[in-house]
Amino acid sequence: MKALFGLLVMLAAVSHGMETPCDVTLDGAQCYGTLGGTVFLQLIHVVSGVPDISLKTKSNDAAKIILQIRNKPHKIVKIHKSIETRAHFFINNGTFRIDNTERNDSAEYRLDTFNADGEALGTRKLQLFIEAPVSSPQLSSQCLTHGEIRVSCSSEGDGPQYSWTLDGHPLRDTEASPGDKTNTITLKRDQSGDLTCTVKNNINSVTVSKIISPCEGKLLFNKCC
Repeated sequence: MKALFGLLVMLAAVSHGMETPCDVTLDGAQCYGTLGGTVFLQLIHVVSGVPDISLKTKSNDAAKIILQIRNKPHKIVKIHKSIETRAHFFINNGTFRIDNTERNDSAEYRLDTFNADGEALGTRKLQLFIEAPVSSPQLSSQCLTHGEIRVSCSSEGDGPQYSWTLDGHPLRDTEASPGDKTNTITLKRDQSGDLTCTVKNNINSVTVSKIISPCEGKLLFNKCC
């Protein structure tokens, strides 16, 4: 037996999209970017020119300078060769752009600023996380012996989190598969209506809704005594 479903409605609400702006001007800032997308890191607020800058991270226990800016004797903007073809620093607003983001871009970065005489002005740390967005979820259903309906919601992506509602009311008691790729809920015999599964992570949120009706056919009961 199969559960009866109405028209499928897909609603995708991307929280950041493929372009992610991040203000990392405060120490300890965190930024989440879409895998394969673009992140704009606001490193400094430009008031009267950009100071000397060194943005570095660790690679194999060694410091790797990702971005370096020097104002004397001539202004030099140097980007590490591992990222130079997909990164750019905007002198006018202090933003560092990284295109076609990769998982290797996820790291803790250290930003050091200096004045024209090479004296340290400050040090800040920032954390960048690059994650795959959750995909549009897929719903499947199965009628159980006593008229209950088991519905599964499946999605791909990093760290998916699931939530369910029936006619706008939250549902609990769900079952998760290893890796959280699938989340399952069992509806009682008398439960029907607009069933919604929402999947989200740090990058985006996607919702799928279906109208669900009771299972067709006779219900099977185990004989007793």
